[in-house]
Order: sequence, then structure tokens, then C-alpha cells
Amino acid sequence: MNFLKLIKKNMIIAVAMGISAAAVAQEEPTFTISGSVDTYFRTNLSGGTNDAMDTIGTLAPTSSFANAPGFSLGMANLVMGYEGEKAGFVADLVFGPRGADAVFASGPALNIVNQLYAYYNVTDNFKLTLGNFNTFLGYEVISPTANFNYSTSYMFSYGPFSHTGLKADFTLSDNWSLAVAVMNPTDYTDFNPSNDYVGGLQIGYSTDAGSAYLNVLSSEDFFQIDLTTGWDLSESFYLGINATSQTGDASGDFYGAAGYLQLAVSDAFALGARGEYFSDGNGVAIAGDESVFATTLSAPITSGSLTIIPEIRLDALSYDGFVDGEGTAGSSLSSFVLAAVYSF
Repeated sequence: MNFLKLIKKNMIIAVAMGISAAAVAQEEPTFTISGSVDTYFRTNLSGGTNDAMDTIGTLAPTSSFANAPGFSLGMANLVMGYEGEKAGFVADLVFGPRGADAVFASGPALNIVNQLYAYYNVTDNFKLTLGNFNTFLGYEVISPTANFNYSTSYMFSYGPFSHTGLKADFTLSDNWSLAVAVMNPTDYTDFNPSNDYVGGLQIGYSTDAGSAYLNVLSSEDFFQIDLTTGWDLSESFYLGINATSQTGDASGDFYGAAGYLQLAVSDAFALGARGEYFSDGNGVAIAGDESVFATTLSAPITSGSLTIIPEIRLDALSYDGFVDGEGTAGSSLSSFVLAAVYSF
């Protein structure tokens, strides 16, 4: 399996959030342990310095995770799973800055829990999941092992990270799937603070060449619709697309779209570009009623379980929202990241 197909396989697993409803029951129960460790170096090439004592030096894109200056830490991720004949569980623990940011709405006693859920395969085509699980919206995920780029998009950063609730997955045919859910408000993973519940819906279509998922979250004062799709253009080229729109939430009214073009040069080396347009309606991510276009170029190099990701990123605002090392305002910021991700 080449590098690009491995990335796509991981993303499909992440979007599906575990074992599909159509999985064949195993004869013997299995217990698995997996996870990852990631760390990185980041510096600004223009639009800021790298002096950690200087507020200008800490200037970074306002997307999540890879935004600290100098040498920094991602997270250690430990995922434990048990799969019985009909039922099982997943306990996903995170330690470090990336993990803390991912579970920001959890209380102190639970701020290492990224996912914690149990599931039951009612039939080969019907599965119930109860607990805390990562969101089924969007192209990107929390774990860096399942993302092509190391830095993350604005849409991912300000969309939901996780949900707690009850989800039902249905395999409708060889190509079509359906998921429905009732959940706490987005990212409230420990309890429901408002007695308001969010409904979730996913319609999926997949073939050997790619897949497409239409996702919806809705409550009395919140609505988000999201399209995530990716397809093989050839044996080496892959194109992914994510588009989303959100209204009526504390994380802001926004919409955006991103394209992911990836080329598998060999089993161990790939090149990829992400281009994203993001518009913020009320100033949560960037200034209100402004927009940003972010271009990210990544070149993952894989050796066994270790992936080294050099990355160059340019964020271009529609206003002068960045400051250079001399204090001059400007509309763009370019940065370089070198990340190491080890999975097991």
C-alpha cells in the first residue's frame, strides 16, 4: 500500500469513527492498543519574528494545534479498544498541548479523554454507539496520523471536535451508508449544560475510487452543513474537497471551502497542497466580516512508523491583521513547520 492510499485509509477510518456496522463479528474477542506521538518545530518566514518573549514572535495562524514558536510538542495519543462478538469499546487518551486543545471544553478530571464510547452491533448492518466520539464532520481529524498536512484548516479548527451522545450507523448497501445521532451541544463532552440537544445526520456514498459524505448538525439555535469528499484522479493523484457552513453557535457564523491535491511520488514520499478560503461572520477566528485564504504545501516522508512532514504555509487576510518583526501591519504571514509523527 503506497503512502497516499494509507493516508486515505486512515481518514476513512477516522470519518467512520471505528468499526463499520457491516463488520463481520470475530470469533474471538480482541484487545488492541495503538496511538501516536508527535512533535514539531515552527518559525515565521515573514510577518513576524520567532522571539517567544515578544508577542509579535508568537504570531501564528489562528487555526488549531501547530501554532507555537520554536521547538514544541504535539501530543501523546493512546487508544485502547476491545472488540467482542457483538460489542466493544474505545478509550482514546491524549496528553500534551495538542490533546489539551482538542478537549478544551472538558473538566479537569476528564481533560485527557479524547474519545470514550461503547458500541453494539445489533445486526451486520446496524450499529449503536454511546459515549464521547470525535466528530463525523469535516475532512481533517485530531490525530496527526490521519491527516496529510500537519497544520490544520480554519474549518476544522472552528467546527466541532467531538460529540457525546447516541449514534446509529446503518449500512444501506455496498455503496450507501446512513448515520443519525442525538448529542449534547458541540464539544460539551462531559455533560449537557443547557438541556439543549443537537441532532446529527450523515449520508455517505463510497466506491473503490473514493467517497462522499454529507453531514448535518442542527438544534434550536444552531445549524451546520458539511460536505466531505475525496476521489482518486489516477493511481498517483488524489483530490479531496471539504465545504462547510455554520450559523448560530458560540464558535461563530462562518463558511469555507478547501481543496486537497496530493501526489504519491513513491511508497515513502508524497507531495500535497491544501488551499482554503474561510470567511468569519462575527470575528471568532479572524476579524468580523473578513476572510482569509490559506495555502499549505506539505511533503511527508515515511520510514516505517515514522513520518517527517516539512511544510510551508501562507495565510493571506482580507485586511491588515498580521504584524512583522518591526511592528508594521500587513495582510499576510508565511511560516515553516517541520513535524515528526510516530504511530504504533
